[in-house]
Amino acid sequence: MIYTSSQAAKLLKKLNEEYSKKIEIIESDSCFIVPAGEDVESIRPDFDFGEIIRELDIIQEQIRIVKHAINAFNATTLVPGFNMTIDQMLVYLPQLNMKKNYLRKLSRAKSKELAKGTFGYSNNFLFYSYANYDIEEAERMFNEVSDELDRAQLALDEVNNKIPMNINLDI
Repeated sequence: MIYTSSQAAKLLKKLNEEYSKKIEIIESDSCFIVPAGEDVESIRPDFDFGEIIRELDIIQEQIRIVKHAINAFNATTLVPGFNMTIDQMLVYLPQLNMKKNYLRKLSRAKSKELAKGTFGYSNNFLFYSYANYDIEEAERMFNEVSDELDRAQLALDEVNNKIPMNINLDI
């Protein structure tokens, strides 16, 4: 079947939920308690151990297939306008976010402010902290990085929602 990356991620989530549900069935139905003197067979819940293990094996294989398809898609699909594959973009986005965060802090600094602490001197001295960079340049860079981050996220979203991949789950 044909899926976008977003659809494949939802499929993977669904398969993981199915797997968890089967595990819950094993945990709840693999053993049961019967009061002494009761007919065990009349109380025994429906539980086919071999069948549920086979179902788990199938789901695990489907998960491997979907994850491989996503990984291959991410490693080979270029994001338009960035000359990077999706997996490179998945590294680039957190890097941009980190850069944006420290530029935000630098862009909000004051060029001169009263320093905190005594720096080994008595409290009779005042110390000032001076920015050793152009705060306006930091603000300009912050805005540029913010714009780049938005552009990168939108480009990645577009790829994830429009470019198809083929995933064959027939086992």
